Amino acid sequence: MGILNVTPDSFSDGGRFLDPADAVAQARRMAAEGADIVDVGGESTRPGAPPVSADEEAARVVPVLRALREALDLPVSVDTRRAAVAREALAAGADVVNDVSGLADAEMASVVAPSGAGLVLMHMRGTPETMQRLTDYGDVVDDVAAELAESLARADAAGIARERVVLDPGIGFAKTAEQNLELIASLDRIGAQLGRPMLLGASRKSFIGALLGGVPADARDAGTVGACVAGLARGARLFRVHDVRAARQALDVAWAVLRIPARAP
Repeated sequence: MGILNVTPDSFSDGGRFLDPADAVAQARRMAAEGADIVDVGGESTRPGAPPVSADEEAARVVPVLRALREALDLPVSVDTRRAAVAREALAAGADVVNDVSGLADAEMASVVAPSGAGLVLMHMRGTPETMQRLTDYGDVVDDVAAELAESLARADAAGIARERVVLDPGIGFAKTAEQNLELIASLDRIGAQLGRPMLLGASRKSFIGALLGGVPADARDAGTVGACVAGLARGARLFRVHDVRAARQALDVAWAVLRIPARAP
């Protein structure tokens, strides 16, 4: 899943792809590098980010989604936590709603249910402004799994078939660096418990920068590849990344190895 931010303030590439023509060009690059889906976001959800209005968010993503539908033969998702934005995005041709709030908007499930679209349910506490003050867990893996189960139950209640749902533990969202590592190491446990595929969105996150001695976001792609390969080994099957080529190549090689059963000595 290639990340296409159409925001002026995203932590990694804010402002680069606001123009629909630039966004289409970037999506074409990601498709050529091996992306299976392009994820379009119109609101920065970095820690501490202020909210934008639903109207402003929709004004950013809808023209890009329409342009992508005309230019690209590839599924497109919309990264939003607002039902009003999801409704407009689906009308513009989005195939998947990537809800970083796990259906916190009470209307989101009823918007997605009749559309037939896929749904990514991510774990987050609070809002981007408050989430990093909400990292108190008993056991982070058990608690995240339990809270994802609640989101999954809301999707079930709205009539969204489980086959349409992917789960995301929300790396970097209301998590400390150590908690992020624990979650990546336990992706298989969460996926097995909840019975759905796991998406890993670790790309260029701050815990990678910390592990690498404080490198800035645009110098974290090698570390991102490491997180993706580790996540693959621990059960992740979808990967949301900025640098598609590096992740795709590394994951293809890692998968070729991991799918071969180890021989007994």
